[in-house]
Amino acid sequence: MTGQEPGTSIQIKSYKHNGQLHRVWKDTTVLKSTSNMIIGANDKTLVTESNGRSWITREPAICFFYTKHWFNIIGMLRQDGIHYYCNISSPFVFEEQAVKYIDYDLDIKVFPDMTYKLLDEDEYAVHKEQMHYPEVLNRILKNNVGYLQYWIRQRKGPFSHEVIDQWYERFLTYRS
Repeated sequence: MTGQEPGTSIQIKSYKHNGQLHRVWKDTTVLKSTSNMIIGANDKTLVTESNGRSWITREPAICFFYTKHWFNIIGMLRQDGIHYYCNISSPFVFEEQAVKYIDYDLDIKVFPDMTYKLLDEDEYAVHKEQMHYPEVLNRILKNNVGYLQYWIRQRKGPFSHEVIDQWYERFLTYRS
């Protein structure tokens, strides 16, 4: 239970397995909040990296965070269609007005035609050794890559463009 009312602003904070802060998104508007998920949206929000570098997102994004899945999904509305960026991550926790999760490096990039590519397997391999990921964690993460690929192929949940469009329309009602 997050207790966040739609329309409120929260932060998103990603960490690495060793507890180090990885990245912070300053302002995300809550669109839906239940005990199992948060759907949020942002546009032109400040993002700060662990090295202090910051940048501003370029397009609207609808973000899906789960308490029962080891991934999160960001649908980015670009001129050529909806692109998705999926982080293999721990389930989120909500504390101190922020969605918090551990980023486990593996990502899936999904293009508007729903083709996709698994990214950062080399980075995952390095961090798995450096941070001593237990084998049970490795299995959970690999299983969730498969689960996420199934969602993509089935156009399940966020991978339905209509779902992204509907949440974006809701986001616009909070921006006026």
